[in-house]
Amino acid sequence: MNKHTAERYALAAAGAVIVVLTAGGFWLSYAHLAEVAGQHGLRNSPLRQWTWPATLDAFIVAGELLMLRAGLRNEADWWAIGLTAAGSVGSIALNLAGVSGTGHAAAVPLLDYIVAAVPPTAALLAFGVLMRQIHRLVTEPGATVASISAQPTEPPSENPAPPARKGRPADATVEELVEIGRIAVAEQGRASRAVVQQAIRDKGLRVGGQRLTQTMRILRSELGTGQDDE
Repeated sequence: MNKHTAERYALAAAGAVIVVLTAGGFWLSYAHLAEVAGQHGLRNSPLRQWTWPATLDAFIVAGELLMLRAGLRNEADWWAIGLTAAGSVGSIALNLAGVSGTGHAAAVPLLDYIVAAVPPTAALLAFGVLMRQIHRLVTEPGATVASISAQPTEPPSENPAPPARKGRPADATVEELVEIGRIAVAEQGRASRAVVQQAIRDKGLRVGGQRLTQTMRILRSELGTGQDDE
């Protein structure tokens, strides 16, 4: 198992633990708030008793979903952060207040407050860790692509223009074409347009009809012939 595979397994396992922790903490907090609602006026209506915590925890769910969406888009949604923070702080406060709801706060053990505060706090922290992992997954690939795209300025400079890459260099000057023609005429023994044109092509060069005519005119003047031998 290579490092990358091990990292993926570790991340998947951590994600599963975070999801379970978030769901468990949210459920314990919700159930305790339902008990608090039952102790303060909603005991005779179980439906309203178990619905009441949703008026607070729904802000947490909505905020977390919006934060998840913003994280996947690599954005910051401050409304979503505000909703999540307000709902989480309110949930923690009401869970703590529900412990001393009988009016005898001095008789309540400290551990009771800790038991009430741990589930909503754990759910909030677990979600924060989840958002951090999502943010890293979204931002790191983009940073890698940016670094790769910013690096290679050398390959374009190392490669000539497209004609050179295709094996077709730019046209030679007329003087160079004439020199190629002189050598071809000397070797073939005749000042043929076809001979000169073939010699130029053998050098891997291109020549248009006008430049070939200009080259032949110079060669003919040097050789003292009136027209080239076709």
